[in-house]
Amino acid sequence: MNTGESNFIRKNIAVIGLGFVGLPLSMMLAEKGFQVIGIDVDESKISKLQHSISYVGDIVNKRLNRVIESGKFEATTNFDVIKDVDTIIICVPTPLTKQKIPDLRFIINVGEEIQQRLKKGQLVVLESSTFPGTTREVFLPILEKSGLKVGEDFYLANSPERIDPGNSQYGIEEIPKVIGGLTNRCKQEAVSLYSVIYSEVVPVSSTEAAELTKLLENTFRFINISFINEMAMLCDQLQVDIWDVIAAAGTKPYGYMPFYPGPGIGGHCIPVDPLYLQWKLQQIGTNSDFITISEQVNQKMIDYIVRHTDEVLQPNKKLSSSKILIYGVTYKKDVADTRDAPSLEIIEQFNKKGASVLYHDPYIPSLNIGNKLYKNTAITEDLLEEVDCVIILSDHTAIPLEKILNHASLVFDARNVTKGHTGKAVVKRLGDGFLAK
Repeated sequence: MNTGESNFIRKNIAVIGLGFVGLPLSMMLAEKGFQVIGIDVDESKISKLQHSISYVGDIVNKRLNRVIESGKFEATTNFDVIKDVDTIIICVPTPLTKQKIPDLRFIINVGEEIQQRLKKGQLVVLESSTFPGTTREVFLPILEKSGLKVGEDFYLANSPERIDPGNSQYGIEEIPKVIGGLTNRCKQEAVSLYSVIYSEVVPVSSTEAAELTKLLENTFRFINISFINEMAMLCDQLQVDIWDVIAAAGTKPYGYMPFYPGPGIGGHCIPVDPLYLQWKLQQIGTNSDFITISEQVNQKMIDYIVRHTDEVLQPNKKLSSSKILIYGVTYKKDVADTRDAPSLEIIEQFNKKGASVLYHDPYIPSLNIGNKLYKNTAITEDLLEEVDCVIILSDHTAIPLEKILNHASLVFDARNVTKGHTGKAVVKRLGDGFLAK
């Protein structure tokens, strides 16, 4: 392998972790002409990929099949293929434990697999979202057990992923790529490769700066979404329509960015990344008050949805004897992902209070919540007339809104999709100023 600084083009790439980040990245790299080997420990994922079956909504089977037939992509559970590549990109999950502390076992396990096979000249890039210091303090010591020296024998960089599932406005390669290296040579090697792939590369001073960039981006969103959710709850008490206020504020051409209320924050990044940052801050004896308050507001919104469902049902019905239909259980519109979705806890709370809960979501065929299996229920006119309340938690494009409003008796809308629509249903919108009446 040529390890000189010039004229060496890295064309063989292993992508470890073929989930919502790794699979789209692999497809894009293969389509750009790179030879890509995808690695994942989940044998069911590998089996599906080998049969050209995609499990990620942003990747259609036809595209996957085309890339596989081109010979530019293959998938395996065998880490030995690392020996045959010049670049290793890591996209494994970084969840929280039940105690809400960083769970780095996937990163650590991958590090152990890599160090056993690491070769001179290889570039290793960690793209998984994590707290500042992970690349240097956790990942590097594992790789150095190989006996190779970073910056001389191999190169290590951090470039946090910025994939937004369901977003068709920007291609992966169009989103600027932040890169920090363990040494200047590490950064140079990563920038050299990524400049061929992405429209814009943004080098930063260190791996810590790259890691913190991702946490800053998502903590900003976490705080602002929590803030607007709190404003929605306050607007119900003030009897002011938050949606009108947001629309009016959005006409200001400077100094304001609109955020929108919802049933709570979910997904693989926004509710997780700020807590990675908070944990790191606590390790050095401090903390973020904004993150603490935002986390509390996020939980408060879930409780608020349950409590106000009870209130809008009264005086005609008690929650404990009600039949409720949830429309949409994914954390985000038109995305087949329920990770940390607030709907899961909302359904569990309803179940504990004795309500009978059904759900419909075109992306989720079944759910296990609190040791109870829920199956996707077809929305029929008879069902809508039978249930006591329909709660809209996800605003999927496919929502049969006219049918819901014409046949349900009561609708609690947490996404503002019913504004301006008519029908026989009594509609209560989150933050519309009427829930308090």
